[in-house]
Amino acid sequence: MAQYFNFNDQQISSGDTVRVHQEILESGKKRIQIFEGLVIAIKNRGTGKSFTVRKIGANAIGVEKIFPVHLPSLQKIEVKRQGNVRRAKLYYLRGKIGKAATRVKEKSTFTKAE
Repeated sequence: MAQYFNFNDQQISSGDTVRVHQEILESGKKRIQIFEGLVIAIKNRGTGKSFTVRKIGANAIGVEKIFPVHLPSLQKIEVKRQGNVRRAKLYYLRGKIGKAATRVKEKSTFTKAE
């Protein structure tokens, strides 16, 4: 089970809230579409690696999208916040409703004072 992957020298792990910028081709024009949500799973390794992002859409409906890591149309992935989770797969969030579905503790970045 993969718990993290690297994308453009940036480490992304399960529980992180990310914004995925993907290039979309519509009627001959290219545009960037942003999908923001929580990384609930990272699968496989090597060139077949993919990650699943879940967001809560309109009327509290959960929307999941699976992105291959080596997809040429992925422009960049922004990490909004890093989550502190104990599991590699966060499928239990599918059963949660509303704000509870996105509530993951933020990873603390305390440094030891000398």
